[in-house]
Amino acid sequence: MQDVQRKHGPSGLVATAMAELRAAPLLALLVFVPVVILTDIAAPDAHTLLFILSVLAIIPLAALLSRATEAVSARTGDAVGGLLNATLGNLTELVISLAALQAGQYLLVKASIAGAIVTNTLFMLGGSFLLGGLKHHLQEFNRVSARFQASLLFLATVALFVPSLVSRADQGAEMVQALSLGLAVILIAVYAMGMLFSLKTHRELFASVGEAEEHHGGWGMSTSIIILVVVTLFVALISEVFVGSVQAAAEKMGMTPAFVGFIVVALVGAAAEMTAAFSAARANRLDLSVSIALGSASQIALFVAPVLVILSYVIGPEPMSLQFWPGAVAMMFLAMLAAALLSNGGRGAWYVGVLALAVYAIFGLTLFLLPPAAS
Repeated sequence: MQDVQRKHGPSGLVATAMAELRAAPLLALLVFVPVVILTDIAAPDAHTLLFILSVLAIIPLAALLSRATEAVSARTGDAVGGLLNATLGNLTELVISLAALQAGQYLLVKASIAGAIVTNTLFMLGGSFLLGGLKHHLQEFNRVSARFQASLLFLATVALFVPSLVSRADQGAEMVQALSLGLAVILIAVYAMGMLFSLKTHRELFASVGEAEEHHGGWGMSTSIIILVVVTLFVALISEVFVGSVQAAAEKMGMTPAFVGFIVVALVGAAAEMTAAFSAARANRLDLSVSIALGSASQIALFVAPVLVILSYVIGPEPMSLQFWPGAVAMMFLAMLAAALLSNGGRGAWYVGVLALAVYAIFGLTLFLLPPAAS
């Protein structure tokens, strides 16, 4: 009884907290969570400071989200774990997009959607190959699962390309809006049936490949779920501060609107998923990394984007379409093609990650140097 009290008493909690801090030094940045909330109350017009503080606050929250999700996925399998991580991680993108949608900033919404798809398929997937390959030389993953996610991305790219193609054929805005609404319903239906296919009727095709490293002393299921809920709420709160400051801060820092939405918002929004994917790759669980990266990208394309189109009829100043500018469509198509090629062999090595990261760097450099008027 005394052992239990020592374990769960104040001193035991402090010891546990110190152990977690030693294992993950990024958790020390949690001090910025109350700092950014108090700063937003005291100085709401300090946009550059709020932008920096919100980024610093999201990083440790992402680490906690990663830690809790890994504990859950260890008990549910990589397929369910990847879906869980992608869903929780995409809450940040959804909150950011909802705030921008309500403000009528449709360019930021579309740039963040396109950027999230490209970031997940190139930066997150490439980073996982690189970090995992540097430690384990050669890793294997379930290429059936990867091909399935790449197929969903191909469908989404086609759906996002059609409204842009129709608009260039001098069709009316009403027709493009009606088409976008119909495509949104189709994409959501396809995504729901895809979840049924991968998690229910054909789940044996998505089993993990290879052996993962053993980790001891992980959190229990109940503890992990509580932490997931609490951290997700804080991420949503900090994301609202981020949205309110990102545009003004970006202008002062010399970043174009396209670069902000496509790169900055996408990277910050995917911080939780990246932490989990990179950690899983280092632990020789490349299946989980690929599932998080491609699963998150397909979820944004087939679920988040269509939901935003439907919600724009309710909370937006006017309905939003799925019409993207040609450069965004081209980058999403090339990212989808790269994901299909990278996942085709079922094996990952560090140089494969370098290639994916190089393509992402080319996109980022182009958007950073793009004149504001052209973005």
